[in-house]
Amino acid sequence: MKPASRINSTIEILDSTHRARVPLDKCVGDYMRVRRYIGSKDRSNIAERIYDMTRAHARLGWWLSRVDAQDTSRNRVIAWVAIGEGADEKRLHDLFDGSQYAPDVLSEEELSFAKKLIGQKLEHDDIPQAVRVECPPEHEETLKALFGDSFADEMTAMLNTAPLDLRVNMFTADKEKVIGSLKKDGVEVTETPYSPWGLRCVEKSYISRTKAFSKGWIDIQDEGSQLISWLCGAQPGMQVLDYCAGGGGKTLALAAAMQRKGRIVAADIDERRLEKGRNRYKKAGIADIVELRALSDDRHRKWFKRQKETFDIVLVDAPCSGAGTWRRNPDMRWQNYGPDLEELKQLQSEIMDKASRAVKKGGTFVYATCSLLPCENEDQVNAFLKRNPAFEIAPIDEALEIGSPFMRLTPLRHQTDGFFAAVLKKKNSE
Repeated sequence: MKPASRINSTIEILDSTHRARVPLDKCVGDYMRVRRYIGSKDRSNIAERIYDMTRAHARLGWWLSRVDAQDTSRNRVIAWVAIGEGADEKRLHDLFDGSQYAPDVLSEEELSFAKKLIGQKLEHDDIPQAVRVECPPEHEETLKALFGDSFADEMTAMLNTAPLDLRVNMFTADKEKVIGSLKKDGVEVTETPYSPWGLRCVEKSYISRTKAFSKGWIDIQDEGSQLISWLCGAQPGMQVLDYCAGGGGKTLALAAAMQRKGRIVAADIDERRLEKGRNRYKKAGIADIVELRALSDDRHRKWFKRQKETFDIVLVDAPCSGAGTWRRNPDMRWQNYGPDLEELKQLQSEIMDKASRAVKKGGTFVYATCSLLPCENEDQVNAFLKRNPAFEIAPIDEALEIGSPFMRLTPLRHQTDGFFAAVLKKKNSE
């Protein structure tokens, strides 16, 4: 593709994100899937530009307002090329030349505002702090209260791309073996600072092409997500319930920690997501201890009602706003693809109350989210404890430096996504 065609594709994808209420990565994937003629370098260039623009969403909007330009996908691309990529007027004309598969020629109005942007930088002294750090207006007050003087630094850290973290399947391989194998395949890694199972790629790598991945020795998983499973304290021989298992990332980690001894039930309301984990469990060599239960099925709902005080560990990785994953999913700052926050909070409360009934006396109940918002985290746990006095907080060791009494991770402090986890214990006597 010529550069102008890449620009045209960028505009088309951004237009589709406004029309369809689906995540950005799916919009990009759907667009590429039906255009097989687009080469790998072109795909990479287009996707990178789109994600860079999305990370600068608020600042681009500020600049368009400043030069009295309408906020459209096309105008955003014009602004990005001028400000974000430093294009001059000739370059803009070359990219918007009206030729086949290229965007239409710049109108007089477009050229007029583009000239005001040429030579400018994305940052400007007049940009308000919240806009500069890409903080959604509805969360500004909450996040400023949470982070205090570190607000700007914390939010800026969420503008960076996330590193690629791997979890070693300790049941099939140890770290040294995996590190050596990855090195032979040209992938350099370092050990993560918090998770005992974690490795971090030094640079962008194609893990799916490695022997370690094909053998099931590793899975791609953010270190923070690994820590949620680690905090559960799963041991061989235990009965474990992963209540919101989804595609099985944490189920895999829990089952590996159990050394394929015991029983783990992976449950979820979404049967399709649940089924995606099946092949992953086989590949990792732990399928024989994993039992899938789709709670959309009446049989499994009836089964769950009979599970009172059955499990040593129950993990609830609750549906949430995903505010801790903004560096991976920058579009989620500005677009909600599911229930609103009030609906999520109600759902989280209901799930906690239901799932906690399955915890044995003396057992462990772990509640986790990938959100930064206290209303989905500490507030939910404190409200749950008031409703369920049989549970008490098991404080996380301060020496771990991941938060106490609850785990709270951020990209700035821990180089992970934003995660929250509370470890609760059910009292032996009520």
